[in-house]
Amino acid sequence: MNRKVSVVGLGYVGLPVAVAFGARHQVIGFDVKKSRISELKEGRDSTLEVSPEELAKADILFTSDPSDLQQADFHIVAVPTPITDSLQPDLTPLLRASETIGRQLKKGDIVVFESTVYPGATEEDCVPVLERESGLVAGKDFTVGYSPERINPGDKEHTFTKITKVVSGQDQRTLDIVAEVYSSVVTAGVHKAPSIKAAEAAKVIENTQRDLNIALMNELAVIFKRMDIDTLDVLEAAGTKWNFLPFRPGLVGGHCIGVDPYYLTYKAQRVGYHPDVILAGRRINDSMGRYIVGEVVKQLLLKGVSVVNAKVAVLGLTFKENCPDLRNSRVIDIIRELKTYNCEVLVHDPLANAEEAREEYGVELCEWTDLNELDAVVLATAHRQYKELPIDEYRGKMKEGGMLFDVKGVIDRDAAAEAGVDLWRL
Repeated sequence: MNRKVSVVGLGYVGLPVAVAFGARHQVIGFDVKKSRISELKEGRDSTLEVSPEELAKADILFTSDPSDLQQADFHIVAVPTPITDSLQPDLTPLLRASETIGRQLKKGDIVVFESTVYPGATEEDCVPVLERESGLVAGKDFTVGYSPERINPGDKEHTFTKITKVVSGQDQRTLDIVAEVYSSVVTAGVHKAPSIKAAEAAKVIENTQRDLNIALMNELAVIFKRMDIDTLDVLEAAGTKWNFLPFRPGLVGGHCIGVDPYYLTYKAQRVGYHPDVILAGRRINDSMGRYIVGEVVKQLLLKGVSVVNAKVAVLGLTFKENCPDLRNSRVIDIIRELKTYNCEVLVHDPLANAEEAREEYGVELCEWTDLNELDAVVLATAHRQYKELPIDEYRGKMKEGGMLFDVKGVIDRDAAAEAGVDLWRL
């Protein structure tokens, strides 16, 4: 490979990409957050995606100076693409990154976007910004490609180099170069998509498919609860069939599954189609926090416990287990809904950053020792620390008759019964 790589955006996606390339070539690692650049220079990664040893071995120039991007001729964009409060795509970080790169762009450069977008965004939204800021012409002076990120935060098995990389390019020459560059580090190989739009669409449907499957499990959980059937018992039985898909009910958050479908539905509506199935799945998954709290309230009332001022601990705030990522965590739905009943809500998470929790959600994290005399415990995120706790530890935190609500289905039902812990499972 004879290309010099820059990675713009050094978060959960960008840093593993930069480290993978940095293990073989010098890389320019750019991020607008100076605090992020400082911690990476010190050999620390607060996302826990990359170890200090991996950071030390990678040849990366960490910088927040845009002019350093001029040293590279192959720019990988890995910035967040969130949604707004009205559930619309928010391309602001992507367009700002395009502006930054555009001002440093040179003839012959290639810009590859990894951020999740709707089909058409790379060519219709980003390319005009690159042209405007650079004064260059796409397809003539520089070219673009799209290679959807497949980073799974907290997953140490399916890492960047071990996942097949989908690549695409504006023309055949660009496609071949993009494939060659990624092939130099991705041992799992690359798949050449025939167009940028096809690669963009592949990304959004990967997570839309997962979203819909989880929505089905969530709807089944609600149905089976009314029939007094344990959903996990049903799934274990059904799972003995060779082609049954092993999805589980739960909260659907994070930067992918809970977001990507809205990029697809936005574009679908723009071209005149109302995506009934996808939006129905989103409504079900977005309603689960409210449903879980409804069950908490119902069970407390059945026990004769006053919901007002009931002391409830929510365990876990990050969007998934064993990961400090707080982005789009739907645990906040449980917390906010409990507060509408005037419950006293205590939130604990051993992995979440306390300052980030405060800034992002207005939530003050408490210490484990603060959790005592609880009316209810809601196990919302199945961190290893919670899964490994003896059931007696949970019992010791609760009042006599207190109840444990296991959203993730990780508490052993027989052990809970033996310990005298009243258990509810989604």
